[in-house]
Amino acid sequence: MPVIKIARRTIAAIEPPKKPVTYYDDALKGFGLLVRPSGSRSWILEYRPGAGGRGTAKKRVVLGKPETVTPEQARDMAKDLLAKVRLGADPAAERAEARAADTISEIATEWLSRHVEPKRKEATAQLYRAVLDTHILPAIGNRKAVTLTRSDVAKLHGSIARKATGAKKAGAKRTAAQKTRGGPIIANRALAVLKAMFTWAIDLGLLPEGSQNPASGVEAFKERGRERFLSLDEMQRLGVALTLAETEGLPWHVDESKPGAKHLPAPEKRRAHFDLHSVAAIRLLLLTGARVREILDLEWQHVDFQRGMLRLPDSKTGAKVIVLGGAALSLLDGLPRVGRYVIASTSAGTKDEKPRADVNRLWRAVRREAGIEGTRLHDLRHSNAAVGAGAGLSLHQIGTLLGHSQAATTKRYAHLAADPQRRAADLIGNEVAAALGLGANVVPIDTKKRGQA
Repeated sequence: MPVIKIARRTIAAIEPPKKPVTYYDDALKGFGLLVRPSGSRSWILEYRPGAGGRGTAKKRVVLGKPETVTPEQARDMAKDLLAKVRLGADPAAERAEARAADTISEIATEWLSRHVEPKRKEATAQLYRAVLDTHILPAIGNRKAVTLTRSDVAKLHGSIARKATGAKKAGAKRTAAQKTRGGPIIANRALAVLKAMFTWAIDLGLLPEGSQNPASGVEAFKERGRERFLSLDEMQRLGVALTLAETEGLPWHVDESKPGAKHLPAPEKRRAHFDLHSVAAIRLLLLTGARVREILDLEWQHVDFQRGMLRLPDSKTGAKVIVLGGAALSLLDGLPRVGRYVIASTSAGTKDEKPRADVNRLWRAVRREAGIEGTRLHDLRHSNAAVGAGAGLSLHQIGTLLGHSQAATTKRYAHLAADPQRRAADLIGNEVAAALGLGANVVPIDTKKRGQA
């Protein structure tokens, strides 16, 4: 057990021994340099935890290697740890605990099963699972949760924002072999998932007391709202496309230059026909301003024809009532009843009937035919509200019809609701101008160019 004055010069003169030897510092008890026959070296600190005394077994922690930690730095680290030991800490036990701690993947499994699935809606749980499985766990799932830092989360956030192309998931249906994933929006969702998951784990004591949330303080990317309102002309074109879809059918879009094109049916026979229930779903979305799943999950028992409303037992904001206009009621009344669900699926009328998964194939076809490509199904909800705002309905009325739980959500339509007031101001202004003899100088304003000045 050699004791030396540990300094750069003295450790440089030490040759590799035949068996491991620890050189202890003559000034700081327990601090030393472990030298192995292979030539590797490590700074170590030995101490007796708790009350100490010879009856307590010594423990050892490694502080680093001389190649990366200088003697002065190692001595300072040893002093800090000894000070913590005197206050009751046990650095070796803490490190062992950290090595045995749950991985991020294990924490995620617990969070989903104990918190998300029983307390959140299924759509929310599906989103969280998708973000974890696609972006978070492949990157850091094997990491010990206690070792994740804010810097690690910031790097992950940035890497997800940079879109990458990879193979489709195993078992995925009707998707391209290569799929582009990521982007700033999904990176923000991943950040939110990580933050919520770590907050839950810390609150439940799954991480050491005093642990900090590594996702806190990481700035999210700015998101721009993707509001899209259909104009009256666009609604008319959509209506024509929907009628075609359920009658003559929508024409295929074929690249005649491709080799397989010559084997296709004659051009006059290249039409895709869609069932009236899927067409009705899109019409109802625009007529009611409901969310997509509210219409696809709608059961006949929820339709109250007598009072003219839909009584939804559950929605994004909880139980909800949607008041129906005459057009929506007429559409529902003329729709054939096949099974439990208003929008019948392929399993309609069977014992294991399920709601329709989506109407995306029809929507892609009709928006192409109507010349509104890029429009989302959710934009039909915005368009419904836009019509109401333009007709002079108050934001409170619009929010009630759409089932908004927060008034702030409806404020996005405030600029549209101002149109009736603007027309009233023009009417009053013209009367006043005429009385003042300014009639000849009043210039009509082109509302289409108003925002371009």
